[in-house]
Amino acid sequence: MVLIIYLASFLTAFAIVLFLIPPFRKLAFRIDFLDKPRQDTERKIHKEPIPLTASYAIFLGFFIAYFIFTSSVTPATFGILAGSVLLLTIGTIDDWYKTRGKDFPALPKFIVQIMAAVIVFFSGITFEGFINPFTSEFVHLPYLLQFILTIAWIFGVTTVINFSDGMDGLAGGLSTISSMTLFIVACAMGQTDSAIMAIILVGVALAYLRYNKPPAKVFMGDAGATFLGFILSVIALDGAFKQATVLSLFIPILALGVPIFDNLFVVFKRLLQKKPIYQADASQIHYRLLHTGLKPVQVISFLFLISICFSLSSIILLLINIY
Repeated sequence: MVLIIYLASFLTAFAIVLFLIPPFRKLAFRIDFLDKPRQDTERKIHKEPIPLTASYAIFLGFFIAYFIFTSSVTPATFGILAGSVLLLTIGTIDDWYKTRGKDFPALPKFIVQIMAAVIVFFSGITFEGFINPFTSEFVHLPYLLQFILTIAWIFGVTTVINFSDGMDGLAGGLSTISSMTLFIVACAMGQTDSAIMAIILVGVALAYLRYNKPPAKVFMGDAGATFLGFILSVIALDGAFKQATVLSLFIPILALGVPIFDNLFVVFKRLLQKKPIYQADASQIHYRLLHTGLKPVQVISFLFLISICFSLSSIILLLINIY
């Protein structure tokens, strides 16, 4: 019965996004909500204006399927919804600036992303602690430390997925691999609600990839990328991080390995060069690989392979933790 629910939730989310993207795409052309090529930045590698409206299909597909198949509606449910609406709103404003060839200031985005993380924390989804491997007792972290680690995790994952959205199919593909890994982890740990969230996210990400694979017909923009990162961070907190041992704390980190480790490198590089962390440039790994002469399809294939390797490593850690 549970497997049928998982399959139905996946297919529902997939079908909704697949159905909604074309009309949203037409609307984008009508209202000029398009990401246009710019000559003043090396980050804009597409040659034609691309609609930025996939985020709304992704948002609707996820939450319609989630409310249909979730076993219960709790304060955490509304916390996730409220945080998602905040990110979709500020992301839409950011994307609107893009359509006008401008860059939206980083500070408002930072504040709203922190607010979304705080809402999730106070709704009851937190990193409470870990199991002591020597005593098998659960170590409850101090409340302030729980708050700091939870906010840092949600903000960090939201940001790294957004930063990874620089090539056709990349962020969507990495999110698909990561959410599939978290689905397997949640199933193994008997966490049905987290598993449903994860498999729904697989569905919306795959449907988006149908239109975002090279050459992309639609983009999800900051609104969609931050939403995917936000939901991935929540799934990990509500699933893999719950009752985790010290070793299994690395499971969600490895599941999100490519965007996390790449953006840690980028942040340290910017700090060493005394550049603002939020200053957009072409220092992410996909841009660096493009500069070596690889074709875009070769770059995303290579990064998907690395992501799968990280995900397999996290599953191996899961098996070690179980057995």
